[in-house]
Amino acid sequence: MAEQKLDAVIVGGGLAGVYMLHRLREMGLTARVYEAGSGIGGTWFWNRYPGARCDIESLEYSYQFSHELQQEWDWSERYATQPEILRYINHVADRFDLWDDIALDTRVLSAKYDEQEARWRVETSKGHASARFCIMATGCLSCTNQPDFPGLDTFEGEWYHTGRWPHEGVDFTGKRVGVIGTGSSAIQSIPLIASQATHLTVFQRTPNYSIPAHNGPLDPGHLAKVKADYPEFRKANWTHGFGADFRDSTKLAADATPEELQKEYEERWAAGGLAFLGAYADLVFDPKSNETAAEFVRNKIRAAVSDPMTAELLCPTTMVGCKRLCVDTNYYETYNRDNVTLVDVSETPIERVNAKGLTVAGTQYDFDAIVFATGFDAMTGALMRIDIRGKGGERLKDKWSAGPRTYLGLCVAGFPNLFTITGPGSPSVLSNMLPSIEQHVEWIADCIGYLDARQIAAIEANLAAEDAWVAHVNEVADTSIYPTCNSWYLGANVPGKPRVFMPYLGVPPYVEKCNEVAASDYEGFDKVAVGR
Repeated sequence: MAEQKLDAVIVGGGLAGVYMLHRLREMGLTARVYEAGSGIGGTWFWNRYPGARCDIESLEYSYQFSHELQQEWDWSERYATQPEILRYINHVADRFDLWDDIALDTRVLSAKYDEQEARWRVETSKGHASARFCIMATGCLSCTNQPDFPGLDTFEGEWYHTGRWPHEGVDFTGKRVGVIGTGSSAIQSIPLIASQATHLTVFQRTPNYSIPAHNGPLDPGHLAKVKADYPEFRKANWTHGFGADFRDSTKLAADATPEELQKEYEERWAAGGLAFLGAYADLVFDPKSNETAAEFVRNKIRAAVSDPMTAELLCPTTMVGCKRLCVDTNYYETYNRDNVTLVDVSETPIERVNAKGLTVAGTQYDFDAIVFATGFDAMTGALMRIDIRGKGGERLKDKWSAGPRTYLGLCVAGFPNLFTITGPGSPSVLSNMLPSIEQHVEWIADCIGYLDARQIAAIEANLAAEDAWVAHVNEVADTSIYPTCNSWYLGANVPGKPRVFMPYLGVPPYVEKCNEVAASDYEGFDKVAVGR
């Protein structure tokens, strides 16, 4: 099969890849999305477990590049479900006529930089392509973390991973089910699985904090109000630390009285959602202040769960927010059901899976189905599974062997014309992903336009700029609570993965830095002219 020649190869057909394609086509460039799945949507294509929905409010978790799109699409709920988000992304592909340039069921196997031609040679499961630019839209939470439990191949029942859920769904009616993990996907799915299963046993290594979603249909009046001034709504949200309307307070918990703390936390709890963390400006920086919020949530758990021993097992001892804060509907209350059991595996891990179920501390648990809610090899996993080679044949996997290194989370020294959308070193998972995706897509598109206007063949982050940025990302992280616990932000959930804090904390200063770099003729980048 002949090599397909393009201006840009885009790896991944999620929300990032789809918008990148649209943006490049607007510029008159040839581009193609390669997507391993049989449909677009990325995380919303694969994650179809019961209760899957976004934890950012739907009016914010949506594209803003098209005024018409914003006006014509009506979200039905405060927090959109997976099926609704998937319908949305397919509507976008239909509306902007993108399908002809999307290759489904096509996995990218390798991407190697040809220095002589200044092109990327890309091998897929269905052929070859070459392009000046290789844009990785592989997603932050797209590579599942499947624990290698001994004996799993002997299990006679069915087993599932929340990140690769069967598209036809799963009926647990009349079944004994085991759920391994208590992260976000477990917290969303456990109440619904419990409502079907004969008995549900949850295996918990580390409890997580979760705030009630108080989800429901969107108020038509609120929807009309936002649509009447959507640009200002978006602009205001983007000024917040996480790029979302968390009603960020400038007050400090350290300065508040116990009565003031209680009142503020109660109001945040009643409102629901991730905005709980916005109650005070020092919650993610001051451990003592954080403890006031953490103990408030622990007391809410104790009040919700009838059995005191179970309640204490569900109470985290880490700081609230150092792991991804979860949003739920009746999660803690589910443990009051007669058909739900919580098993602590923090000190006595799961030993092995066998034909009938699994064993913990010598005790056998029999199941008809096991659900692995064990999360993802976050931020770097999908990139590391592709054989990416830059100048001199250097492998990205080798360069990142001690942890990811990027400039702005967008580019990597030694890998010219390679861009990573919401890559490590950018706010990504510590932000509202949709505007973060759009900001990166626009920056990449503008950079390509800059190169073309000046007859520049290639652009590459220089090592000094990369080193300085990595140091800055770590410096900012170290001022916060985030590195204090074993979270997937640091890759701590994947055995053998280097422990490095991967996202950048703070949307406004990050965006300002990106704009400054572009305005300074892409400071920190080396450029190679055409015909060098």
